[in-house]
Amino acid sequence: VMFIFVCVSRKLLEYECISLYLTDRRKNEPPLDNGWIPWLGHAMEFKKDAAKFLARMKEKHGDIFTVRVAGLRVTVLLDPNSFDNVLNDRDSFDYINIRNLVTQKVFSLQLGSIEPTSERMAQHFQGHSLSSLSSCMKTHLQNLLLHCHNGSTPSEWKQDGLFDLCYSLLFKAGYLTLFEKDNAEAVYKEFRKFDNLLTKLARGSLSREESKIASCSRERLWELLSPHQLRGGSESRTWQQRYCDILQQEGIDADMQKKALLLQLWTTQCNAGPTAFWLLGFLLTHPEAMEAVKSEIRGLSTLRDTSFQHPQINPLEAHSTPVFDSVLSETLRLTAAVMIRREVVQHKILHMVNGQKYHLRQGDIVCMFPFLSPQMDPKIHQEPQSFKYDRFLNEDMRVKDTFYKNGKRLKYYTMPWGAGNNSCIGKAFAVTTLKQFVFLALTHLDLELYDPKAKLPPVNPSRYGFGMLQPEGDLQVRYRQKRAA
Repeated sequence: VMFIFVCVSRKLLEYECISLYLTDRRKNEPPLDNGWIPWLGHAMEFKKDAAKFLARMKEKHGDIFTVRVAGLRVTVLLDPNSFDNVLNDRDSFDYINIRNLVTQKVFSLQLGSIEPTSERMAQHFQGHSLSSLSSCMKTHLQNLLLHCHNGSTPSEWKQDGLFDLCYSLLFKAGYLTLFEKDNAEAVYKEFRKFDNLLTKLARGSLSREESKIASCSRERLWELLSPHQLRGGSESRTWQQRYCDILQQEGIDADMQKKALLLQLWTTQCNAGPTAFWLLGFLLTHPEAMEAVKSEIRGLSTLRDTSFQHPQINPLEAHSTPVFDSVLSETLRLTAAVMIRREVVQHKILHMVNGQKYHLRQGDIVCMFPFLSPQMDPKIHQEPQSFKYDRFLNEDMRVKDTFYKNGKRLKYYTMPWGAGNNSCIGKAFAVTTLKQFVFLALTHLDLELYDPKAKLPPVNPSRYGFGMLQPEGDLQVRYRQKRAA
């Protein structure tokens, strides 16, 4: 009995020491908010709606603060002018352990220090390779748009959910372009099951039934993406096969290769469809913005050559489209919600641009949430909750890229593509793809709201921190192929 009492007392003492270490605020550290639930702290609020929770903490504590989340100390930095002091300091801040934990939990993938998307893959999204991928993507988009009527004649109106329509078309076109395999329909259906459960999978909050579904879906996708199943034509070898070659050179076996391919599938295909949904949704619910974009498209001098019979011509690449670009930037500002995380690997004094200094402890997590600041910061963007298609346009119709906060010009006034080691290497390809898709949709389809008074659905708050936001529900539209003039 005495032995048991001693053991229990020791455990309680250890717990108390750990709790004191985690919950006390030391001199020169950021404001600390422990929450009222022991150990868990603010984990439930963070998981339920990160944007709402962090906005409340920002109002309470300012641009930097530390919260306790499931036993961890998470320092949240919301001053965009101070982001580089974290992003550029690789000696003090590391992302590899955090990345590995997520890829292991979600994709059962173990790559160690190997980059899932290395600099060697970046070359495939540049120069001639980029042009080749973009041309291939446009061809697939055109073919899919021509056959998206599912049995009805092209001139008949068809009703569909805009989110499902955009996600389906862009996913399949992207899969055919990068993976070059004729099982796009099967992969898409399985991917949507997996993606719908991904946030719960990452947070470890799946129910038993959901866990079974996620596991089966993941295994099915591994089977569909198995490297030996993906030996395709020349385009496949310039991207997907080259990726497998790099993994083989790093000593990654076939089992881990197929898991890495699922990570690449999610990375390359999870954001395009949702982005296109929000962009078209904003245009459809803001007639002035829709007319401005259509007017710009009509003004393109090569528009007469942009039929489906002339896929080699893309006026969006040949001409400046500042209105379209502003609409895209505004859409991303409102709906891109990535979280940038770093682990503090050595005690660090963080210097803020306002002159203040804060001590960060080794082992703490630093989190930057650009969605909240700079993107939704009223000190940077007036009426940040509102969609303004010309927010990124100057009066002379040139791109506006000068924004300030507290009198200081901002390097980061919107961050949909990440920054530092988190920068998206496929940005140019993604932008071109979105322009191609929306341009084709507006020039070759009569597209309108099924209910003229319909509004965009609210966002799914569980998607904060996982790239592009997704809606709760859908926006019903109807469409048909335009009749020849």
